[in-house]
Amino acid sequence: MKNKRLLVFTVMLFAIIAIVSCEKMLPPEPKDDEVLDGPMDGLTSAQLSLFLKGDAAFSETFTTETGLGSIFVATSCISCHSGDGKGHPFTTLTRFGQTDSTGNQFLNFGGPQLQNRAIPGFSPEQIPSGATFSKFTPPAVTGLGFLAFVSDADILAMADPNDANGDGISGVTNWINIPSYIIPHQNAITQNGKYIGRFGKKAAAFNLLHQTVNAYNEDIGITSLYSPFDTHTGLEIDPEVSTQTLNNVVFYLQTLKAPVQRNQNDAEVIQGKNIFNQINCASCHKPTLKTDYSPIATLSYKEFHPYTDLLLHDMGSQLDDGYTEGNAKTSEWRTPPLWGLGLSPNSQGGQYFLMHDGRAKSIEEAILLHGGEATNSKTLYQNLSPQEKEALLKFLKSL
Repeated sequence: MKNKRLLVFTVMLFAIIAIVSCEKMLPPEPKDDEVLDGPMDGLTSAQLSLFLKGDAAFSETFTTETGLGSIFVATSCISCHSGDGKGHPFTTLTRFGQTDSTGNQFLNFGGPQLQNRAIPGFSPEQIPSGATFSKFTPPAVTGLGFLAFVSDADILAMADPNDANGDGISGVTNWINIPSYIIPHQNAITQNGKYIGRFGKKAAAFNLLHQTVNAYNEDIGITSLYSPFDTHTGLEIDPEVSTQTLNNVVFYLQTLKAPVQRNQNDAEVIQGKNIFNQINCASCHKPTLKTDYSPIATLSYKEFHPYTDLLLHDMGSQLDDGYTEGNAKTSEWRTPPLWGLGLSPNSQGGQYFLMHDGRAKSIEEAILLHGGEATNSKTLYQNLSPQEKEALLKFLKSL
């Protein structure tokens, strides 16, 4: 009996040593401000369970057996938003067919999105002759729930279509038609039957359900109850993803945490933030917004720091691709949130691919591509001293 107890003790000791040794070999868990994925604080246990279901659906890889294609862009949501971050040139989308607010004239030719891949036996789409097009690099998806619950009234309050204050900045909303399956929120503001878009490069999606339904159908070729038409044949077919799964993904996107700024107390970061304000970058990249009521309690009436106004701005001829969506002009783009900017290389192969199409390989290059309403801020940036530029860039990388 004594020998048996000794043997058990020895086995347990070796097990403990093995566990401790393995823990020492494992890399340390990343800090909250070093990653973009993860749930926001304050979710209930039931909400966390729903978040995990949405996370699993967001990561699901589709095959021909589960509905992929016949033509498509990606095989999963996560393949375009690795780690919930920005996409890479390999995952960049092509949108085509609309040059003004009269609508897309190429919907019968596969528009508005090019499906550039196909399963065996099928051919990928080609851009039709005469169609204008633009490249859209997938954005980071963290913090979207906060943006979803900014009130329409607050967005309109930031708009200045006639540049009444004379600062050269005239942000406008993209008034869009919404599909029949969308139920507008109680305080939604309408204009001639249209609603304010807030998601997408051109702010052409009303809410996260609208964005998610379109992504499943146009990116992966997956039909749903809300978008039942096959991207290849145009025929209505049975849903290939359930409404519950769609809702799980929407909840996941709503409850992903907001990016956490790093090195906030660093003197050079603070200097860079002050310069950011001084050269009027904050006129469009609004540092602070707040949410209105949300059925997700932890999202209600919260102040947050996305560095966007959710408005369209004329960015000048260099960024005019001759393509648009909704009422946006071809040179108008929704102000992208800057939070999470410093972590973008983590999902972009170790370097930056910025602006709507990923053409800028650095933050400075992105700044220098700003034109139109941002020309004055770009000029002020160019006139900064090398040390001031470095401080500004350090601040932007801290976001």
